[in-house]
Amino acid sequence: MGWNKITDSADVAALKAASTERPQLIFKHSTRCGISMGALYRLEGGLETLAERFDLHFLDLLAHRPLSNQIAADFSVVHASPQVIVVEDGAATFNASHGVISPEFILSRTS
Repeated sequence: MGWNKITDSADVAALKAASTERPQLIFKHSTRCGISMGALYRLEGGLETLAERFDLHFLDLLAHRPLSNQIAADFSVVHASPQVIVVEDGAATFNASHGVISPEFILSRTS
């Protein structure tokens, strides 16, 4: 259990395809942002619980900014950092950013 790293367009296509079988969670993380570090810390504290419901994907958006833009376009969400996006049946069904990102908030807002 842990993060599946998103490093190329094939990873985005694979998670989109997998979303027809199981919800996918994308965490877009900025390694230079304290708010993003706090969100990552909160998510990692509940990773086991999140993994029961979602396949977990991690994007270092500073290293892969074009992929961050692709995800925003593919799933029709406004880019934010940090950001969590839940993908089901090929579409974003939930997204949140900044200080509200936590396992509890995500689980309470998704079915």
